[in-house]
Amino acid sequence: MLGGARLPKDHLRIEAIGQIDELNAVLGIAIAFSEDEKNNGLLRQIQKDIFVIGANFSGGGKVKLQKHITPARVTEIEHEIDKIEEQISPLHHFVLPGGSKTASLLHLARTVCRRAERSVVALSRKEKVDPQVIIYLNRLSDLLFVMARLVNRKKRVEETMWKGS
Repeated sequence: MLGGARLPKDHLRIEAIGQIDELNAVLGIAIAFSEDEKNNGLLRQIQKDIFVIGANFSGGGKVKLQKHITPARVTEIEHEIDKIEEQISPLHHFVLPGGSKTASLLHLARTVCRRAERSVVALSRKEKVDPQVIIYLNRLSDLLFVMARLVNRKKRVEETMWKGS
């Protein structure tokens, strides 16, 4: 931990830090497979946000860092979602994750993001957690979902709709 504090490996804070770190790694893989520099720029900025979140958790509330996730940053993520939704068809059924390699990796990043969000929520029940982090992770998973759908549309890969059994 920043500042020299030590926690057991199974501490909720360590679990949240690990989930955040895994999310950042999966985003890095998605960037490596993507050829869309505009999306890659957005994903790199998100990686920086995720690093800020991890660093703040590593401080354990005892080390004050200058960077935080702000409500304005959450709003920027929501605007990105809105812009992408204008380019894809509305959903009337569930979409099975997959499609192109990049879209599949974005779907994987979405699921890792949801798991990270659950870890942060669990931590927030025991310790003070910046509520903007939870909101950010929630909106980020939605952004990753619509990004995956847009990638498939641009690559002309048909989505597999799940309509029940």
